[in-house]
Amino acid sequence: MSIDPSNFTLSIIIPCYNEINTISDLIKKVKSSTIKSKEIIIIDNCSNDGTREFLNNLKDESLIIVLNKRNIGKGGSLAKGFALASGNITLVQDADLEYDPSEYEKLIDPILNDQADVVYGSRFMGEAPHRVLYFWHRVGNGFLTLLSNILTDINLTDMETCYKVFRTSIIKSINIKERGFGVEPEITAKIARLNCRIYEVGISYFGRTYEEGKKVGWKDGLVAIWCIFKYNLIFRN
Repeated sequence: MSIDPSNFTLSIIIPCYNEINTISDLIKKVKSSTIKSKEIIIIDNCSNDGTREFLNNLKDESLIIVLNKRNIGKGGSLAKGFALASGNITLVQDADLEYDPSEYEKLIDPILNDQADVVYGSRFMGEAPHRVLYFWHRVGNGFLTLLSNILTDINLTDMETCYKVFRTSIIKSINIKERGFGVEPEITAKIARLNCRIYEVGISYFGRTYEEGKKVGWKDGLVAIWCIFKYNLIFRN
């Protein structure tokens, strides 16, 4: 079913954990994006660096803020956000500043043009600027995407990207089980089995160092490998 480009709402899901240095600027950037009708849903996952207190003290009725009572991981926070989404289109936005909210329009255009049901923002295609950082992270991302592609039989360039955009009805139909970063290959496996029209759009990427707050490490890569096999070969629901 097509979505009226002149009359739609974008639900923006922001899972958040210990991002006191970026959360204020991120909210400003999301609110100033060119999408007119949007709902912003922030899920704080028991931050302990002041982020939770900052969000709790915000007096902004344009935001939906959920403060988890316990740490349920990125996957758990996303599942909670997807359940709350009421817009026609749902987009995932990390709470750091690695991904640029000014790019929402090009991310949702394939859905508004009725070409796509799901759009991934790829850090590894196109001509947008990318910060040069860790070689082995790039190798790891490439390996995980390749392994996922082999089992899903789709040809993504960036399975682990934060920017995933869905027709809301599609993401709500998926039962998300992973509570950590394994949610990325889980969603990809389940989306692929739905035979959705999946597009990729090249995006910019302003990556962080570990000193600047980057959280994903090699252990998360091992979990991702397990989840690729788990949701493509073992648990298919």
